[in-house]
Amino acid sequence: MAVMRYVTGAFDTGQQDPAQVGWKPRGGAEVPVTRALGTVWAVGFEDWETSVEAAPDGRAELVTVGCCLAADAERSEALAQTGAGRWHRAARLPGSYLAVVRDGERVYLAGDRAATVVVHWLLDGGTVLWSTSAVALAAYRQCEPDLARALAAFAVRGVDLLGEHSCFTGVNRVPPGQALVLEPGRAPRTEPLPSAGPLDFMAGAGLLEERLTVAVERRALLPGRLSADLSGGIDSSTLTALAAQFTDLLAVTYTDRHMQDEDDGVYARRIAADYPAITHRIVHGDTEQVRQFDGLTGLLPVTDSPSLSVGVLAVKGAQLAPVRAWESGAHLTGRGGDDVLDAVPTAVLDLYRTGRRVEAGRRLAAFARERRCSTAAVLRQAHTTLRTPYGRALDALADTICGRAPLDRSQLVAPWESLSWCGTLPAAAWLTRDGRAQVAALLAPPPGSETGPAQLHERLFLERMGEEHATYDQIARQLFQVPIHAPYLDNQVVDVCHGVPGWQRRVPSDFKPLARAAFTGRVPGYLLGRRTKTAMTRTVTTGMRANAPIIRALFNTSLLAGAGLIDPRSARTALEAALRGEPAALACLHYLIATELWLATIPTGRDTWWEPNEEHEEITW
Repeated sequence: MAVMRYVTGAFDTGQQDPAQVGWKPRGGAEVPVTRALGTVWAVGFEDWETSVEAAPDGRAELVTVGCCLAADAERSEALAQTGAGRWHRAARLPGSYLAVVRDGERVYLAGDRAATVVVHWLLDGGTVLWSTSAVALAAYRQCEPDLARALAAFAVRGVDLLGEHSCFTGVNRVPPGQALVLEPGRAPRTEPLPSAGPLDFMAGAGLLEERLTVAVERRALLPGRLSADLSGGIDSSTLTALAAQFTDLLAVTYTDRHMQDEDDGVYARRIAADYPAITHRIVHGDTEQVRQFDGLTGLLPVTDSPSLSVGVLAVKGAQLAPVRAWESGAHLTGRGGDDVLDAVPTAVLDLYRTGRRVEAGRRLAAFARERRCSTAAVLRQAHTTLRTPYGRALDALADTICGRAPLDRSQLVAPWESLSWCGTLPAAAWLTRDGRAQVAALLAPPPGSETGPAQLHERLFLERMGEEHATYDQIARQLFQVPIHAPYLDNQVVDVCHGVPGWQRRVPSDFKPLARAAFTGRVPGYLLGRRTKTAMTRTVTTGMRANAPIIRALFNTSLLAGAGLIDPRSARTALEAALRGEPAALACLHYLIATELWLATIPTGRDTWWEPNEEHEEITW
């Protein structure tokens, strides 16, 4: 098994007899922390990625593992703030990392709000076992994957399917934006980090320029050389242009016969030509003889959850080959740009709630024109969403799923449905009666539900992107030895962008105005003025057709079907429609492929993940 990067630890609460800790993570390096913090191991991390610092009086302690980009002064200030009771400052330093903070006897464990780093935990007697890997804890406890949550991920939308649950039954998850709190004599609990306050548009643009520049500049100082995706879109091109102002770098553009005549290549070549520091490589999928869904029968990497990146393994291998030869220490991607620079469709409803109803009505009409759908349907859906509480919307969705009528989602989601709280996706039509019941049982609003649909949707989309980035990074490191970085998903960048109201980040007949306000003068104006976005439909269907026998075989041995949750005939019907070039639920099919592969290959044997700890005489499993 390729090494998966993760951090794990044990903390004795003293509430019961402590577990006999006769194990340690296989291949783990113990992090030198004080006894009050417990025991911590890091697996697969370089020495420079782990930092431990304690206050002179010993009261406060700060451990970061991962890509923490804080300068020494920033780290020292965060440690001082911890001693003053403001421990959360240590969890919001530049970069993307795990923060372990001790304030006296109390310990806080925090990932990030984008879910690129997530803390999981379980109890073993009076000992809390925690980890940034859910599958590592699942292997320890011999927990099974949660099939209903895996299925619901591509059957319904607008639903917080995880919350305090992981992809494994029996393994708890700390929701992004919260911390796990551990202290002697008390049960583990979670505590929310303070949220960043709202920002004026221009103030947010100024902070975005500052913080994204820091995120890129400090990554240029990491060991190894720098590289970047250069798709030609605003997100990746902005990162590449910023990076070229600090160091020489390799920029890689992927294309194929369907994409080569689109605008992406034109913009990518122009950006590369404008910056002498950029060495540009164009990787052509047809020349490299790679397509989407190639490589599904090879050795698959290990991830905590199903990853869409398994559908592009061969493509990513070709794209990252020159990056590996470049000996890149950090490969930048524009992942997350859409989630922070743009906004969700329901942001227009927040504009309505501010009292600017006429402007909101104009924007809804523009929304209908852009998507060539009925203005009346758009206005009707907006009105329904505004007057329906989230809990009631979830109840209605559960009733729909459990109803006797067939869930006919043969058609794609209508444009106006993106303005609703929640709903079904085309894959809902594949559910069996038992599958419907299990998905419906998950539809309950979490405690402290969001005040509006835009806040909910923005968080869910951000966390889904963060999860996908985390799995891609694991895949790229395991298969290609390339570390993947997504600066747009750094806490400090997310805080700034999401502090600007969504209806200011998404404006009719404009595209990512926040990026233009932030980076005018820093990156070329022609890039910030771009309005087009390349569709990938033909690239996806070409790869799906080429690998149809393998995908059909996967559906014929479906584990979800074997568990009685989906009707494989319905899924195969959708697949055949896609192969014929008919309008089809390509995203749902992709998720089903990824989920089936993950379920079939995820290693949960305890000996795969854990080894005896020779420092302890008694070993208890």
